Amino acid sequence: MSSSTGTIFRVTTFGESHGAALGAVVDGVPAGLKIDMAFLQQHMNRRRPGTSKFVSPRKEPDKLEILSGVDSQCVTLGTPLTLIVRNTDVHSEDYASLRNTYRPGHADFTYHKKYGVAPQPGGGRSSGRETLARVAAGTIARLILGEQVKIFSYCTAISGVVAKVTDIPFAEMHPLRFADPALAAKAEQAVLAANKEGNSVGGIIELLICGVPAGLGEPVFEKLDAALAGAVMSIGAVKGIEFGAGFRFPEMTGQQANDQMSPDGFESNNAGGIIGGISTGQNIIMRLAVKPTPSIAVPQKSITFDGKAATVTTTGRHDPCVAPRVAIVAEAMAAIVLADALLCQKTRIL
Repeated sequence: MSSSTGTIFRVTTFGESHGAALGAVVDGVPAGLKIDMAFLQQHMNRRRPGTSKFVSPRKEPDKLEILSGVDSQCVTLGTPLTLIVRNTDVHSEDYASLRNTYRPGHADFTYHKKYGVAPQPGGGRSSGRETLARVAAGTIARLILGEQVKIFSYCTAISGVVAKVTDIPFAEMHPLRFADPALAAKAEQAVLAANKEGNSVGGIIELLICGVPAGLGEPVFEKLDAALAGAVMSIGAVKGIEFGAGFRFPEMTGQQANDQMSPDGFESNNAGGIIGGISTGQNIIMRLAVKPTPSIAVPQKSITFDGKAATVTTTGRHDPCVAPRVAIVAEAMAAIVLADALLCQKTRIL
């Protein structure tokens, strides 16, 4: 089904942006796993709106609840976990003027054609708010992966401002998750300038995943890089991806591109930690292209549901640059894929 992913560690998300709640059902979690609710809430807060002038001002606590699958000590039972976050700050009236008109860049048109049902306020399932359920499930996946696997995300470009250095601790504290302290103010100015005009900007996210053991993934149709690519491409704002050297490979020779080996290990990591669809034990390095937020207060051409010309100006509460929050979602999706791959690998070797 389109709302489910995974083989053993299986995640199904539910809920709409302006509905009563959103959440996830997570199946395949081993029994006996201690769930640290503070740890879960910490990661929910990293994605939460209303935390700075660079994100949507929607005021949601995103308080996570577990409805099933744990005992009174919050230890897993081996049965499905039901994770839920209740919406508390819904403003459906912001979309009243767009009730019969498609918003450019949104999934209104395609959802309407697929399901024959009028688009929901705020996009419903296609809204970025759906991703909070992914973060909840992804944090459970982190607990399965254990402390040896570390997943970091940071923005290496925002609105054409390209980081020249990568300072991960700085990025974790910066509201745009920008990796270069020297250029962070310039990135901030670019986002604020676009927002002042009622516009938005995009960015590039890099994921660095450390501590993944060699041997995860499948050799043909379920390659680890294919699974990771599919997982992050399922995030609505992501429109491009590369691993390791990625789009620089066409500029290289085979000798330059190959990750040669010595008794001490690999001498480079152009493959980005995955060869033949299987993890090498090196760091997995991915980069994601994130489009500008489609909800903008600039007049745009569109059509009504019955095909008449219309002009659309989107009001409401939106991110002028969604890349910093997408980065947290991308971490979660990577964790979901890796936890599933780890559990699948455990079924292969005694």
